[in-house]
Amino acid sequence: MAGKVALFGASGVIGQSVANALKAEGRPYRVVGRSRGSLESEFGADPLAEVVTWNPDDPASVREAARGVDTLIYMVGVNYWQFHLHPQLMRKTLDGAIAEGVKHVVLIGTVYPYGLPRTTPVRDDHPREPNSFKGRMRKEQEDLLLAEHAAGRIQATILRLPDFYGPHVERSFLHRAFVAALAGKRAQLIGPIDPPHEFIFVPDVGPIVLKLMDEPRAYGRSWNLAGAGVTTQREMIAEAYRQLGRPMKLSTMGKGMVRFIGLFDPFMRELVEMHYLLTTPVLMDDSELRHLLGDVPKTPYAEGIRQTLAAMKEPRTATVSPAPAATGRPRPTP
Repeated sequence: MAGKVALFGASGVIGQSVANALKAEGRPYRVVGRSRGSLESEFGADPLAEVVTWNPDDPASVREAARGVDTLIYMVGVNYWQFHLHPQLMRKTLDGAIAEGVKHVVLIGTVYPYGLPRTTPVRDDHPREPNSFKGRMRKEQEDLLLAEHAAGRIQATILRLPDFYGPHVERSFLHRAFVAALAGKRAQLIGPIDPPHEFIFVPDVGPIVLKLMDEPRAYGRSWNLAGAGVTTQREMIAEAYRQLGRPMKLSTMGKGMVRFIGLFDPFMRELVEMHYLLTTPVLMDDSELRHLLGDVPKTPYAEGIRQTLAAMKEPRTATVSPAPAATGRPRPTP
């Protein structure tokens, strides 16, 4: 089992999932982010959580955030229109982590570096041939990490996630459609919505990350984590309307409309180059991860949608609640 664990980029939904998994096992952890107020709001009620702020542009601040850490889980996000920062932030984090003697780094990655899929499904050893700027920046980020592993300065591994959804996951292809379904309104999706797709339920991710970081054989390469099966955007939204007992109402916008809206919305503008993921989806084969870890539980889509809708009906509360007194280790889903 790893020693002190630090979650860099803890405020995102994946960070919260990993924190919940650590809390469930009674394991202390450090949450690292820019805003103390945000971190305190999300994790301050958990006595297992240590709140640390950092400024990645200040080497001393990076070292302080990494001090005393055995395993660093890297989930640092950037605005969708600032992907050029990914390699820069990784370089600064690695320099500080290596200087402080951090042993392990787990990067939560994406399918972007694969580019257009050569095979379906995509195995872990699929060539990384990004066809987008975002994919190139993510690959450069990965290359920096893997180079430090190859040089023996740190142990590194990458866990690749597909699109994700779940309670309080607002940056999802599905979120606005779920909101519309709850309101009995027409859901608007970015099309096409019928090609095969996969999603991971965010609460499933944390326990898998913990199992991966504790497995010595995991380091030195990347691993795919596939969704809970192949589905489509249409099927996911149809299930939401079905559970709500309402007839499904849908409209879709194509790439041209996304490009037009992008004239006024920077996020939509940046989405245009990633539209290929809807027309030529990257469906992942995670058989090697399952062979490594054994059990890789995934919430079925119908149950994940049920939990997501239930959470959306309730007022938002702190994501990490106080942990019960734990005596040791007693175990989802971007």
